[in-house]
Amino acid sequence: MAEKERTRRCVVAVDGPSGSGKSTVSRRLATALDARYLDTGAMYRAVTWAVLRSGVDPQDAEAVTKVAGETDLKIGVDPEAPSVTADGIAIDRDIRGPEVTAAVSAVSAVPAVREQLVALQREIIEAAGRIVVEGRDIGSVVAPDADLKVYLTASAEARAHRRSAENATDISATAADLARRDRLDSTRTADPLRQAPDAVELDTTALGVAEVVARLQELLAGRRPGQ
Repeated sequence: MAEKERTRRCVVAVDGPSGSGKSTVSRRLATALDARYLDTGAMYRAVTWAVLRSGVDPQDAEAVTKVAGETDLKIGVDPEAPSVTADGIAIDRDIRGPEVTAAVSAVSAVPAVREQLVALQREIIEAAGRIVVEGRDIGSVVAPDADLKVYLTASAEARAHRRSAENATDISATAADLARRDRLDSTRTADPLRQAPDAVELDTTALGVAEVVARLQELLAGRRPGQ
């Protein structure tokens, strides 16, 4: 790799639970940095969609792994127009539906699925050079050498309000679902949701998106002058 390319290379890892603001913040930060954007959660949702389409039980780890290995997954990394296709089918809207949401934690907990997707995520990161990556294990597993690692948090109430507004769902039901996903994601054996030891924790409860993005740019500038 040329020296100029090494200088421009920049990876920002954004982790945190659902509703903490990861997606919106990561996309806007990527645009501000003229970088690519990768939503790793969408990849697990895409595999979950394929599992459900195949009629496979999300709890059947062997069958789920087989589906994951046979699915042709493509992820668009343009922060202005991210996209997800599985076997040539555009599924951006489908992977956000309640069926996929209810099953994605089970599929994400399968070690072999995580191994496959982490390998693909690393390939995408390497090819992009400059990229903002969001998920639940980016700083701790996928990109432990990221230039900046951030762990976004927010109060349970704020997270439920945000997710409820996005999906037009009942706040109480949304809060219960978020608590369920937090529990499953934090206790799974393979790559559980956790903050990397060297990640900067940022509570977004009382912050607007622009404020969070500005704060992350400040943090990155302190570590990577000229970024």
